[in-house]
Amino acid sequence: MGGRGAAGATEPIRGLWNGAEAGGKRPRLESETGSGPPGNRVTVVLGAQWGDEGKGKVVDLLAMDADLICRCQGGNNAGHTVVVDSIEYDFHLLPSGVLNHSATSFIGEKPRLPGRADSRVGCSAAGVYETRSLLTGMFNFHQAADGIQEQQRQQQVGKNLGTTKKGIGPVYASKASRTGLRVCDLLADFEEFSKKFKVLAQQYKAMYPALTIDTEAELCQLKVYAEKIQPLVKDGVYFMYQALHGPPKKILVEGANAALLDIDFGTYPFVTSSNCTVGGVCTGLGIPPQYIGKVYGVVKAYTTRVGVGTFPTEQDNELGELLQSRGREFGVTTGRKRRCGWLDLVLVKYAHMINGFSALALTKLDILDTFEEVKVGVEYLLDGKPIPYVPANHELLSQVTVVYETLPGWRCGTTEARSFGELPAQAQAYIRFIERYLGVPVKWVGVGKFRESIIKLF
Repeated sequence: MGGRGAAGATEPIRGLWNGAEAGGKRPRLESETGSGPPGNRVTVVLGAQWGDEGKGKVVDLLAMDADLICRCQGGNNAGHTVVVDSIEYDFHLLPSGVLNHSATSFIGEKPRLPGRADSRVGCSAAGVYETRSLLTGMFNFHQAADGIQEQQRQQQVGKNLGTTKKGIGPVYASKASRTGLRVCDLLADFEEFSKKFKVLAQQYKAMYPALTIDTEAELCQLKVYAEKIQPLVKDGVYFMYQALHGPPKKILVEGANAALLDIDFGTYPFVTSSNCTVGGVCTGLGIPPQYIGKVYGVVKAYTTRVGVGTFPTEQDNELGELLQSRGREFGVTTGRKRRCGWLDLVLVKYAHMINGFSALALTKLDILDTFEEVKVGVEYLLDGKPIPYVPANHELLSQVTVVYETLPGWRCGTTEARSFGELPAQAQAYIRFIERYLGVPVKWVGVGKFRESIIKLF
């Protein structure tokens, strides 16, 4: 007898256990040894507040000896700043570690793609949605719809969400409604892509009659972009699988936005449209949870927020203005002034509950150098009673009263410090207080905007 059946009766199928050859005993699998699966682990850097914590600087530091640097979730609404040799780089889509020319940069779930060929940059074919390119951003009608929606909110309820108007919300809405177009669509059959694009454009025109969409012109431009990005695009799942299971490699993942902007766990509805907590690393890059190694949270030494939404420790006064001016707190993407207030450890602890931080990077400590005393939010009261959680309801969160711990300031400069011991005693005490409250060690302390202005504690 020939054929697959006969061969299967006498020969083991490659990669499967053959009971006869093994003496009837099934071999012990890696997952049963207790040592965990073999392969490389990824190091993750996440924001622990409302963004703007200085993630780019931490990623730049860790990327110096990384082999692969990945960015996941969000889109070009997030801005990360890195200063190297007095040159300031603002990244809105590319991983901050792209300055490491010996490493590969990989973009996971993002609503945009780089628009020029660069062999060091890869993009996920399955995880990038409604893309045009780095040159222009989203489809024009997504950005236009985002602006219209903000106007409608202002007119209908007297309050908008404070979005960046980059089209992020509408593009994720297309994804969730399963009408979105992905990079794999753009690079497959362009005629079929064109049909889907026209249907999607008509849907947006029906929802927003004032929209003007030059469908043919956009398709012509998209065809040009498709040719440019073709060399960059890889199958994201297979690419990451190879990276995890190949030769020893240092893999760094940079999350966009931050925990309190997460679509599910943030201060809804004043959030972004993606999961920017640790779960987004798995869904954005196709990484199994057991391959996540260290998770580092980035915390600013005080708290800031761009746009609208509840901010329990906000200082809408001269103190807040001083923090804003000393910290040069302007949004990288929008240029808007950031609202400022004391460090809210209740919210940081909440972020730790979700992400399970291995250690923290405390940034911009030097901004507090001139203060006689420094306050830290350590507890919330609701109706005069302490609550051990952060209210999910935005209206309830806006009603909490913050209990503060007041610590002495150090009233001297820290920007020249390059070791923990060189920091003033009061600054050291501030750092130790944060560690004790959260139960998480502080691994790095930032005391300036330059690459060398970061102190490693261990």
